[in-house]
Amino acid sequence: MIITGLRGVGKTVLLNEFGDIARGEHWEVLEIEASKHDDTRFRQSMASLLKAALLRLSPRVKWTDRARRAAAVISSFALSVNQQGAWSLSWDIEPEEGLADHGDLAMDLTDVLVAIGDIAQERERGVAILIDEVQFLSPKQLEALIQAVHKTVQRKLPITFAGAGLPQIAELAGDAKSYAERLFQFPKIDSLEDEDARQALIEPARAEGVDFESDAVALALEISQGYPYFIQELGFQVWEIAEQSPITRLDVETAREGYEAKLDSSFFRVRLDRATPLQTAYMRAMAELGPEPQKASEVARVMGRESTQLGPTRAELIDMGLLYTPEHGYAAFTVPDFDKFMKRAVPTLVVPELQKRSRKVKRAG
Repeated sequence: MIITGLRGVGKTVLLNEFGDIARGEHWEVLEIEASKHDDTRFRQSMASLLKAALLRLSPRVKWTDRARRAAAVISSFALSVNQQGAWSLSWDIEPEEGLADHGDLAMDLTDVLVAIGDIAQERERGVAILIDEVQFLSPKQLEALIQAVHKTVQRKLPITFAGAGLPQIAELAGDAKSYAERLFQFPKIDSLEDEDARQALIEPARAEGVDFESDAVALALEISQGYPYFIQELGFQVWEIAEQSPITRLDVETAREGYEAKLDSSFFRVRLDRATPLQTAYMRAMAELGPEPQKASEVARVMGRESTQLGPTRAELIDMGLLYTPEHGYAAFTVPDFDKFMKRAVPTLVVPELQKRSRKVKRAG
């Protein structure tokens, strides 16, 4: 399963809950936050986590032949991370020749997950692999993960995978392996329904003996649009300024400035700070057009450029996780209300001048 959705809807919270459930069933849990296109770090993380999982599944003094074989396969996988020896697992297990030493990530990861699955099955336990920010896996990493998990499913081994990522991950997984759509579910998490959002706002206050007036709740839901993180932050700001129960519409309106300032300084700002001037201009032009997904040609028109000139900038923003493509030719913000923030943070659209390519002047010989 790979949970998809915008930022701030609770994907990571759900992934953590999956981990707690797995631990409650005495499964081993491998948790990874994907780093952008870093194959070495991915392999190092997997090798270290698999070693730790093996030792918890079966302490070394109790190793069976199957456990020793799993350890040797992990050694092979770790050895392939860096042939120069700059990094190692720090144990004395000889690698298993012919397994997880192919130099191909998909084949290596398949071998090592099957080996771990075998020992988990022997111990009547299970292994859950949880990966956050799945969209930051490189195509090679994603393909390897899908292939390896597919093999463990075919072998009926007690290994499961759950991930969380931005909305484009379903398409990326399908591009990596055609059978990904059959292998995984891709549930989408969005804003809460009105009644759920209402309960999320009023129940914590009610537990402390404080009520909300109905029009205060209505305004709070309008401001937060039902997004879990926004409800949490707005509720905190309202709680800080309200002086008595019930909380009124005026209390919510008064708290709005602090709510927006907090989101601007943290949730939103950390994303804008990563952008170049041209990337900032692109997002500001999108905000000018509204919160809906925007066509590339329309954004280019607002910026006074051609779509082809801005194609690389758009691709960079998608690669950074700031935009995603809900359909061909369109892009949307990965963060709710980012259009409103862009208008507050960048009041006027300023498009950097086109950079002219320098020409090399031939010198007379």
